[in-house]
Amino acid sequence: MSDELAWLDRAVDLAVDNVRRSGGPFGAVVVRDGVVLGEGTNRVTADLDPTAHAEVVAIRAACRDAGEFALPGATVYASCEPCPLCLSALLWARLDAVVFAADRHAAAAAGFDDAAFHRLFDASPGAPWPLRREHHPTARADEPFDAWRATASRVPY
Repeated sequence: MSDELAWLDRAVDLAVDNVRRSGGPFGAVVVRDGVVLGEGTNRVTADLDPTAHAEVVAIRAACRDAGEFALPGATVYASCEPCPLCLSALLWARLDAVVFAADRHAAAAAGFDDAAFHRLFDASPGAPWPLRREHHPTARADEPFDAWRATASRVPY
């Protein structure tokens, strides 16, 4: 069996075990150079945290273990295709790749339909969102960025 299949099997095992413990059916493993940096399962209902998706939990664990906020050279192996939240987290963590077993259609068939979120991100600018989005520029709006630029010890990301 290839390493990728083994890592995908691990992600699926995590997801199945999480269901047995009343969690969501999602698991993820972050791997770099053949070493597991972090694992995660869906903790949304257990932690009352809508951002605690398996990929995000795995990235958090991997970053803590690696002692860094970016994970270049790493791959996430996920039991299911990442939703837009998780894709964004993968991008911010500077991961090289994501490999997944089930796709978004299998998730939808099980009641986890994030197609509306995928469509939002695929939509043209100005398309209606279910979330009100307003830009109210204030006189102080740039102060945080000015403070950031003026701080010599800042860590770029």
